[in-house]
Amino acid sequence: METLNFRYEQGRQPLAGDARLVGVVSSGNLEVLIEPAALAGACEIEVRTAATGFGATWRAVMDDFHARWGLADARICINDMGATPAVVGLRLDQAAESVTGGRP
Repeated sequence: METLNFRYEQGRQPLAGDARLVGVVSSGNLEVLIEPAALAGACEIEVRTAATGFGATWRAVMDDFHARWGLADARICINDMGATPAVVGLRLDQAAESVTGGRP
């Protein structure tokens, strides 16, 4: 088990809704909890994954997500059971859409 933490400053899009949970923790899948948090415009992401040694891949997926959404004052917790980067991106988009009401 590995825990990774990412923080992105100067987000441009605050969350419009309450905390949401999308996805499920199962083989090849993950769950994403997204919630508003007073972080001075930042977005914090914590990843707990069963697949160790993929920090660079997670960084690339998180960088892409932040570049598209630019969430501000948001905390995201991910529980992963070996999801592919495409599934991670899909679940993150579902979570962001559920609390912003739309597209990036």
